[in-house]
Amino acid sequence: MKKYKILAFLAAMVLTFSACETEVDDPAGLRNEGVVPAITNLKPAVFDVNDPENTFIKFDLDATSEVSEVIFVASYKGDMRRVTLLNFTTFPAKDIKIYMRDVATALGVKLSDVNPGDVFTLEALTIQGDKTYRSSAVIDAPAVCLYDPEMVTGAYQAVSADWGVDGPVTITVDPINEYIVYVAGLAELDGLTEDKGPLNMVIDPLTFNVTAVKTVLASIAFSYTNIAYEGSGLLNTCDGTYDMNFTITVDQGSFGLQAFTLVKK
Repeated sequence: MKKYKILAFLAAMVLTFSACETEVDDPAGLRNEGVVPAITNLKPAVFDVNDPENTFIKFDLDATSEVSEVIFVASYKGDMRRVTLLNFTTFPAKDIKIYMRDVATALGVKLSDVNPGDVFTLEALTIQGDKTYRSSAVIDAPAVCLYDPEMVTGAYQAVSADWGVDGPVTITVDPINEYIVYVAGLAELDGLTEDKGPLNMVIDPLTFNVTAVKTVLASIAFSYTNIAYEGSGLLNTCDGTYDMNFTITVDQGSFGLQAFTLVKK
């Protein structure tokens, strides 16, 4: 039972050291090599799986004068094939549209085979002089359904093998901001009186990543006080499932990270 779990308390000591150096090496190494291009204004950042022929992502691209060309290579579902997709030699480049149909064609993937949750990865390579650099500028564009508040709210089943619960909760949408939802009933799964809450969860409209804002759900929990949930996860907009990782705490300490799945009934 959770009331008998031991809460771990860790004390941290910070040690400060000082030293004198007569010679300083530049930790950045060679300057102006391996420049990372800037990808901004990424919107939309996902592909609509229900409109495969017309869906696209859009963004702006910029690079410094050391870069003569940026080449985008594509992969599918983490296969790391890195097939050349398109290139740019003039910067900044504005309102770049990349259609899912073109990425799929380059990779030899049938649009009918693309399923919700499949991810197309676009990596930016830079050409500087006679060298090619693989940069950290990467776009992971999943195939998803368009956001529908009715699909991601209502009666849900909350399941967690980590926390040892399996029971009903209710998710409602904020009346002003449709990308904020509230989860009621999580504390009641443990037989607690949920006199606070509900849990506030914020959905990123571009990526559908979910942030659970730290919220106290019940003032009394087992032999502790003020049980609170916070964490992060991902919303599947096609079936309304939330895959979440919650850190559960009380005033006296923490129960650690617990994996939850919220499944729409």
